[in-house]
Amino acid sequence: MFGNVGWGEMLVLVVAGLVILGPERLPGAIRWTTSTMKQVREYLSGATSQLREDLGPEFEDLRQPLSELQKLRGMTPRAALTKHLLDGDDSFLTGNFDTPDKPVSSGGPQPQPPTPAPPPAEPRTPGVTPFDSDAT
Repeated sequence: MFGNVGWGEMLVLVVAGLVILGPERLPGAIRWTTSTMKQVREYLSGATSQLREDLGPEFEDLRQPLSELQKLRGMTPRAALTKHLLDGDDSFLTGNFDTPDKPVSSGGPQPQPPTPAPPPAEPRTPGVTPFDSDAT
Protein backbone atom coordinates (compact mmCIF):
# COMPACT_ATOMS: atom_id res chain seq x y z
CA MET A 1 0.00 0.00 0.00
CA PHE A 2 2.80 2.39 0.85
CA GLY A 3 5.31 0.81 -1.51
CA ASN A 4 5.71 4.05 -3.47
CA VAL A 5 6.51 6.18 -0.43
CA GLY A 6 10.21 6.95 -0.30
CA TRP A 7 12.41 8.25 2.48
CA GLY A 8 11.91 11.86 1.41
CA GLU A 9 8.14 11.58 1.69
CA MET A 10 8.45 9.82 5.05
CA LEU A 11 10.63 12.66 6.33
CA VAL A 12 8.09 15.24 5.16
CA LEU A 13 5.30 13.30 6.92
CA VAL A 14 7.28 13.12 10.16
CA VAL A 15 8.09 16.83 10.06
CA ALA A 16 4.44 17.67 9.29
CA GLY A 17 3.32 15.40 12.14
CA LEU A 18 5.81 17.03 14.47
CA VAL A 19 4.50 20.48 13.58
CA ILE A 20 0.81 19.49 13.74
CA LEU A 21 0.81 17.12 16.72
CA GLY A 22 3.84 18.31 18.62
CA PRO A 23 6.69 16.25 20.04
CA GLU A 24 4.57 14.94 22.95
CA ARG A 25 1.82 13.28 20.88
CA LEU A 26 3.77 12.25 17.77
CA PRO A 27 5.18 8.93 19.12
CA GLY A 28 1.70 7.86 20.28
CA ALA A 29 0.22 8.75 16.89
CA ILE A 30 2.91 6.71 15.10
CA ARG A 31 2.25 3.71 17.38
CA TRP A 32 -1.50 3.98 16.80
CA THR A 33 -1.02 4.22 13.01
CA THR A 34 1.30 1.20 12.85
CA SER A 35 -0.98 -0.93 15.04
CA THR A 36 -3.99 0.05 12.92
CA MET A 37 -2.12 -0.82 9.71
CA LYS A 38 -1.14 -4.23 11.16
CA GLN A 39 -4.74 -4.90 12.16
CA VAL A 40 -6.04 -3.94 8.70
CA ARG A 41 -3.42 -6.18 7.09
CA GLU A 42 -4.51 -9.09 9.34
CA TYR A 43 -8.17 -8.51 8.43
CA LEU A 44 -7.35 -8.50 4.72
CA SER A 45 -5.25 -11.66 4.89
CA GLY A 46 -8.03 -13.34 6.91
CA ALA A 47 -10.64 -12.31 4.36
CA THR A 48 -8.46 -13.60 1.52
CA SER A 49 -7.90 -16.95 3.22
CA GLN A 50 -11.63 -17.20 4.03
CA LEU A 51 -12.52 -16.46 0.40
CA ARG A 52 -9.94 -19.00 -0.81
CA GLU A 53 -11.39 -21.58 1.59
CA ASP A 54 -15.00 -20.89 0.57
CA LEU A 55 -14.42 -20.83 -3.20
CA GLY A 56 -11.94 -23.69 -3.34
CA PRO A 57 -10.54 -24.29 -6.83
CA GLU A 58 -12.66 -21.52 -8.36
CA PHE A 59 -10.57 -18.97 -6.45
CA GLU A 60 -7.67 -19.45 -8.88
CA ASP A 61 -10.08 -19.12 -11.82
CA LEU A 62 -11.17 -15.78 -10.37
CA ARG A 63 -7.62 -14.69 -9.73
CA GLN A 64 -6.27 -15.38 -13.22
CA PRO A 65 -8.27 -12.65 -15.06
CA LEU A 66 -7.38 -10.19 -12.31
CA SER A 67 -3.67 -10.88 -12.74
CA GLU A 68 -4.00 -10.42 -16.51
CA LEU A 69 -5.77 -7.14 -15.90
CA GLN A 70 -2.92 -6.06 -13.62
CA LYS A 71 -0.43 -6.82 -16.40
CA LEU A 72 -2.44 -4.70 -18.85
CA ARG A 73 -2.62 -1.86 -16.35
CA GLY A 74 1.14 -1.46 -16.37
CA MET A 75 1.45 -1.71 -20.15
CA THR A 76 2.66 1.41 -21.91
CA PRO A 77 1.78 2.14 -25.55
CA ARG A 78 5.33 1.33 -26.59
CA ALA A 79 5.29 -1.99 -24.71
CA ALA A 80 1.92 -2.91 -26.24
CA LEU A 81 3.18 -2.09 -29.74
CA THR A 82 6.36 -4.07 -29.18
CA LYS A 83 4.58 -7.07 -27.73
CA HIS A 84 1.68 -7.41 -30.15
CA LEU A 85 2.91 -6.02 -33.46
CA LEU A 86 6.65 -6.56 -33.33
CA ASP A 87 6.75 -9.85 -31.38
CA GLY A 88 8.89 -8.35 -28.62
CA ASP A 89 11.60 -7.02 -30.96
CA ASP A 90 11.95 -3.32 -30.21
CA SER A 91 14.93 -2.69 -32.50
CA PHE A 92 12.53 -0.92 -34.90
CA LEU A 93 11.67 1.61 -32.20
CA THR A 94 15.17 2.05 -30.78
CA GLY A 95 16.97 2.23 -34.12
CA ASN A 96 19.34 -0.57 -33.07
CA PHE A 97 19.21 -2.75 -36.17
CA ASP A 98 22.55 -4.50 -35.54
CA THR A 99 21.77 -7.71 -33.72
CA PRO A 100 24.45 -9.95 -32.25
CA ASP A 101 23.15 -13.02 -34.12
CA LYS A 102 23.84 -11.36 -37.51
CA PRO A 103 27.60 -10.91 -37.97
CA VAL A 104 28.71 -8.07 -40.23
CA SER A 105 30.51 -9.41 -43.29
CA SER A 106 33.94 -7.94 -43.89
CA GLY A 107 34.16 -8.94 -47.58
CA GLY A 108 31.23 -6.89 -48.86
CA PRO A 109 30.86 -3.20 -49.42
CA GLN A 110 31.33 -1.07 -46.37
CA PRO A 111 28.33 0.90 -45.13
CA GLN A 112 28.40 4.58 -45.97
CA PRO A 113 28.19 7.13 -43.17
CA PRO A 114 24.86 8.90 -42.97
CA THR A 115 24.56 12.10 -44.98
CA PRO A 116 24.45 15.25 -42.91
CA ALA A 117 21.08 16.82 -42.33
CA PRO A 118 20.24 19.83 -44.50
CA PRO A 119 20.63 23.21 -42.85
CA PRO A 120 17.51 24.46 -41.13
CA ALA A 121 15.19 26.57 -43.23
CA GLU A 122 15.05 30.28 -42.67
CA PRO A 123 12.29 31.38 -40.33
CA ARG A 124 9.15 32.39 -42.18
CA THR A 125 7.37 35.63 -41.55
CA PRO A 126 3.60 35.12 -41.35
CA GLY A 127 1.74 36.62 -44.29
CA VAL A 128 4.84 36.92 -46.52
CA THR A 129 5.25 34.51 -49.44
CA PRO A 130 8.82 33.22 -49.78
CA PHE A 131 10.65 34.34 -52.95
CA ASP A 132 13.13 32.14 -54.77
CA SER A 133 15.10 34.04 -57.40
CA ASP A 134 16.46 30.84 -58.97
CA ALA A 135 12.96 29.49 -59.63
CA THR A 136 11.76 32.55 -61.58
